Amino acid sequence: MMNTRAPSAIPPRQQQRGVVLFIALIVLVAMSLAGIAMIRSVDTTLGVAGNMAFKQATIQGSDRGVKAGYDWLVANSAGATLQNSNEPVGYFSNRPAVEPNWFDLASWAESTCINGCGEDAAGNTIRYMIHRMCTEPNTPYNGTNAGVANQCALSYPAVGGSTGGSMTVGASQFEGIPQLYYRITTRVDGPRNTVSVIQVSVLIQV
Repeated sequence: MMNTRAPSAIPPRQQQRGVVLFIALIVLVAMSLAGIAMIRSVDTTLGVAGNMAFKQATIQGSDRGVKAGYDWLVANSAGATLQNSNEPVGYFSNRPAVEPNWFDLASWAESTCINGCGEDAAGNTIRYMIHRMCTEPNTPYNGTNAGVANQCALSYPAVGGSTGGSMTVGASQFEGIPQLYYRITTRVDGPRNTVSVIQVSVLIQV
């Protein structure tokens, strides 16, 4: 007669080893996904912060364009120079009939570039364009063009009377020499396709 032995039962501790391994794998995958998500979040935050810094740099760079445009106006304010357009340097003696798309680079074909359209230390390219805020081109501010009166945005500064510009109450006030409004539009192209367009109005005496 052959003796047979019944298989011994597997201890409970050995039965649990496979479950622990499965749970450990799930936790490892979850931690890996969380780490990847955190890395992507940090990268996105750094990208947004970098873009904001580039945008701020282009806005600050527009000050150079405004200053260059204003200096050009002051240098050419004598005589009748500002009555006539000078497209090669980006000056127009009337405002545009239809406002162009300033974010379209084709609209800046007749603008003036600072540093020959080269990049500055921050990697910005600066352009500016000037418009005299009048309706008629190549016409004195109080003149006519083909019978059409030129209408300009003006300001008449008040001046004192015979008292030498007295600030006392009741002192006579008279209209001074008119000043014309000029609009300087500046475009700055920076890194990462950053574009800023700034418009500033200035007054220049006739």
